[in-house]
Amino acid sequence: MNIFDLSGRVAVVTGGNGGIGLAMAEGLADAGADIVVAARNTEKGATAVTKIQASGVRSTFIQVDVRDPESISHLVESVVEQFGGLDILVNNAGTNERKQPEEYSLDEWQRIIDTNLTSAFIASQKAYPHMSRVGGGKIINIGSMMSIFGASFTVPYASSKGGIVQMTKGMACAWAKDNVQVNAVLPGWIDTTLTREARQQVEGLHDRVEARTPAGRWGLPQDLSGIAVFLASSASDFVTGTAIPVDGGYSVQG
Repeated sequence: MNIFDLSGRVAVVTGGNGGIGLAMAEGLADAGADIVVAARNTEKGATAVTKIQASGVRSTFIQVDVRDPESISHLVESVVEQFGGLDILVNNAGTNERKQPEEYSLDEWQRIIDTNLTSAFIASQKAYPHMSRVGGGKIINIGSMMSIFGASFTVPYASSKGGIVQMTKGMACAWAKDNVQVNAVLPGWIDTTLTREARQQVEGLHDRVEARTPAGRWGLPQDLSGIAVFLASSASDFVTGTAIPVDGGYSVQG
């Protein structure tokens, strides 16, 4: 038996039409899971589905606004209706805006918190009954190095990602009795659209990250594929409530 085999399982990846989300979706598809890409941009979503279908699995795109609870409810119900269930949820959708803490408006704060944290809470809450009803499931929440470290230029984002870790722990404790494992992944500095913007806005960031990272490089989205498969598979059935850095050693470097 291949404990990493995901054949017959249905995975939803929010923000799965690019970057880390797409890389995780492709990894899950390569392991046999059917994939629902949930995001706002329909053009990017269609392109992502085409790439995922190359693995020979079923895949579709469902448009969702993760800041709208009704949109999230519609997503979950549509997945269950179309695929017959929901086994794996990857809460990956996220946003950021970089400035000093005194410069944020309340609307900016709320938008970041709602996108990064509240959406993951609602999606998990909606997915849980469908998972518990069939004897279990997997929820993977995407945190950040900002779940661990502070930074002057990203206070709302860091607050949301710190919240992801604590939410993960609480849900893991609550739902272990139903064989639902809830874990968080903390990506290091990964080369994505968001971090390219950061490198333009924060002078010297690229070189500082490379210098601190024992692996000596920025991560690639594909570096997150393996941890997604592990946490989505039966290989992790006794792993819950964890927050696992995937960072080339960045977080342990003294």
